[in-house]
Amino acid sequence: MLYRYRWQIELFFKWVKQHLRIKVFWGESLNAVKTQIWVAVCTYVLAAILKKELEISITMNEMLQICVSPFDKTPVNQLLINQNYKNNDPDNPNQLIIFDL
Repeated sequence: MLYRYRWQIELFFKWVKQHLRIKVFWGESLNAVKTQIWVAVCTYVLAAILKKELEISITMNEMLQICVSPFDKTPVNQLLINQNYKNNDPDNPNQLIIFDL
C-alpha cells in the first residue's frame, strides 16, 4: 500500500514537471508548496477551458508560453488566434520572436 501511494506521488510530480512549468518552489513550507501548485493547476485549467471554448488550434504548451501583462487590454481571443510566431535564432530553437524590431 505504501509503495502505491509513493508511486502516485511520483506520477503527480512527473505530470507537474511536464505540464505546469514549475521550475523551483519559492517557499519551503507545506503551505507555500501547496499554494504554488494550486495556482499553477488553476492557470493550466483556465488555459484549457479557453482553448476549448475558443477552439484554438495551437498546443497547450505554445499557449502557456504567451506572456501577457495584467494591465494589457488586448482581448484574449486576439492573443491566442492567428499568431505567427517565428524562430529567427537557429542557435536557440526554444526562443520565439514575437515582434520584429
